[in-house]
Amino acid sequence: MNDIDPTQIAHTATPERVDCVRVECPAKTNLTLRVGAPHAEWGGRHRLDTMYCGVGIYDTVTVTSKAPGTGFSLDLTGAYLGDLALDQADMRHNHAVMALFALAKEAGQSTDVAITLEKRIPVGAGLGGGSSDAAGTLLALNRLWNLNWPVERLQPIAATLGADMPFCLAGGLAHGTGYGEVIETADASHPDIVPGTLGSMVVGAYNTQLSTPDVYRMFDAIGAGPGSPTNDLQHAAVTLHPRSGEAIRAALDAGATSAFVSGSGPSVVACVPNEAVSAAVCHAWISGRHVDRLFETTAPVTPIVSLP
Repeated sequence: MNDIDPTQIAHTATPERVDCVRVECPAKTNLTLRVGAPHAEWGGRHRLDTMYCGVGIYDTVTVTSKAPGTGFSLDLTGAYLGDLALDQADMRHNHAVMALFALAKEAGQSTDVAITLEKRIPVGAGLGGGSSDAAGTLLALNRLWNLNWPVERLQPIAATLGADMPFCLAGGLAHGTGYGEVIETADASHPDIVPGTLGSMVVGAYNTQLSTPDVYRMFDAIGAGPGSPTNDLQHAAVTLHPRSGEAIRAALDAGATSAFVSGSGPSVVACVPNEAVSAAVCHAWISGRHVDRLFETTAPVTPIVSLP
């Protein structure tokens, strides 16, 4: 497998034409999430100040050239597709397909592309799966079509599709402002990063989903409340999904350095200092039935572009 650093594409010689590109697209979490007032000029979106972090749970996006005039296709696979399985009747609602059409319009390319999307990131979980899929599609098409555009040129296109998507193009760590779409790359020394939150993590996910608009409506009604000191949406998310609060308490009791709702939830992230604490968190979550699925992983991580 020939791996490509997406942040370095613009600085390499023009690569030879290819017919298929694969991208491993990581999930995201918000190490901090401060929520301000909604703004009419942003379509009612709230002002955010957030520290994004790429998390090592990956969807796989594969794009393949199709014969001219045959149009696009989308193939979804994965054990936990959630509402995505219901959206196949209108595939244009899928984030990856929207990314295809957005970049094709910008670059003057046809949409004769087959997209295969293998889902591992839980759907409707506050882990940015849809945003990651869109970003992965942009990265893959950037290589498939030999555009050789830098990530900075792709980010404004991604911002038209969703607030998290500009971050997901590069992953790693970044400070987000505006409604989340204004990205400034960061590292572990950034003052907003709480010590002990990077490295090993356990992510707890659920078979149920939370609607992001529903969480924001609840936030507007009840405020940040006594929730996480790092995530203003946590109180609203836990109010709508109490098991998330149970998982946070169980993780902290098991020795996690910190534990919080990821984004708008309901997934919970537990930051752990070592393998023993990771195992203790997993045992507590499983024995207490505080989560439906869990992932032992690391952060921060970045997308991986490869030629199959």
